Amino acid sequence: MDIQVGDLVVRKSHGGDIVFKVAKILVDETQQTHCVLKGLHLRLMADSPIDDLERIEAEHLRKEIVRMESIHNDTMRRVMMRRSREREQVELRRSETTKKYTFFDLPGRVLHLDGDEEYLKMCLKTYSQLNIQAEGRWVEESKQADIIIGLLEEIRPDILVLTGHDALVGHGKKDISDINNYRNSRHFVAAVKKARQFEPSRDDLVIFAGACQSHFEAILSSGANFASSPNRIFIHAYDPVFIAEKVAFTPINRTVEVSDAITASVTGVDGVGGLETRGKFRLGMPKTPIK
Repeated sequence: MDIQVGDLVVRKSHGGDIVFKVAKILVDETQQTHCVLKGLHLRLMADSPIDDLERIEAEHLRKEIVRMESIHNDTMRRVMMRRSREREQVELRRSETTKKYTFFDLPGRVLHLDGDEEYLKMCLKTYSQLNIQAEGRWVEESKQADIIIGLLEEIRPDILVLTGHDALVGHGKKDISDINNYRNSRHFVAAVKKARQFEPSRDDLVIFAGACQSHFEAILSSGANFASSPNRIFIHAYDPVFIAEKVAFTPINRTVEVSDAITASVTGVDGVGGLETRGKFRLGMPKTPIK
């Protein structure tokens, strides 16, 4: 069975655990054919001999899409239920004087740079569903540091997301403390440092950075509020979005509890972590009536 760029495949040696899309097909100096793979829903890049790959059947793809949509929808339901509870608490605290007015929401604004165009489109759609104003740019991980200051000056976001693909590279036992053993972690670190030159305060500009298996400690040390991946596991394409949502809808007079932010993600504590951070949500009043 011929494998082509764009095919959806699994790796036979890994028991078909992850569905990938074939991004590139390369021939090495020994004339062996390898494929560069990207996860269909996980922010992972991988290399594989072409002989280890198997195209998936239509039914396999259907089940994978149903499973991922179920995870996405469940997370969305949790978010909306949380917002409903929080709004009820706000209403209970309102005085008799203000109860005659209607409030409006002003959540934090997001700038999202993604090394994967398809993931970026998925994330922007989800931001829209979550009623978050978000600007997105498809930028290769190695080039994000070069353009980030210009974009921050132009867009002035409250929350910055720097993501794409990453992975521990090489064979055998790897030193996870060595940033050179990661595909893109050094690029995320460089971009975060540039962003912090523009805005040093972790409360004024909230940053999420990283992807699958990223060097969590290095990214946090460079100035990020949240990062992946504490246990060097694969993270979901939507993890950065749900972390950003938690910050965007936490009131400015409250701190985002790290455990709450992690719970809001798809992957959980093994995949994402971070620091206590002030929220970016503001209530306004009165809301202008639409006539």
